[in-house]
Amino acid sequence: MHPNRDLWQATYEARDQEELVEAYSRWAEDYDKDTVETMGYVAPLHAAKALDARLGSKQARILDAGAGTGLVGEMLNQAGYHNIDALDISREMLDIAATKQVYQNLIQADMSQTLDVDDNAYDAVVCVGTFTYGHVRAEAFNELVRITNPEGFICFTVREGAYEAYDYRKHMVRLEAQEVWELLEMTREDYLVKEKVQSLLCSYKVLEC
Repeated sequence: MHPNRDLWQATYEARDQEELVEAYSRWAEDYDKDTVETMGYVAPLHAAKALDARLGSKQARILDAGAGTGLVGEMLNQAGYHNIDALDISREMLDIAATKQVYQNLIQADMSQTLDVDDNAYDAVVCVGTFTYGHVRAEAFNELVRITNPEGFICFTVREGAYEAYDYRKHMVRLEAQEVWELLEMTREDYLVKEKVQSLLCSYKVLEC
């Protein structure tokens, strides 16, 4: 058991956004070491590859929603994308992300609320590790759609177990039925390899309303 497993658990058991912010503020400094090295966190790599497969231009404007310490941004940067913004609820996590120098802008915001971001602001949104226990409810999908250009892409992970329990599936299917977005691909991928945890990796195209 690694020394910060209690903080990892605290993020999943957070009863409100205040508790979530507190847990991440204490975990930020050790987050990368604990998740990548100790738990085998590979979801950022899978998501970056999925988004890269959809985008036609390295100049695409991308939002890394729930960016945390910038693990996804690093992967996208290595793939040749440099027009990336980071959004996260935790200032301490964003401070770590800033040191990686892969983002144009750092936005501290709560994804459970209306975002102070223009409609159609991004060509793509990537969101890893956020649609899970104790984090963000399914209604956040609506905001991601709003800030993405029509014909743009949204790639995100959904933690196994939370897919049904948090009504993510119900909301995703509802938006499909309303022709708000189109499911391009959904695959089951490793999430935390050393913990034997998987997630669903979902790729959607935003449709013209």
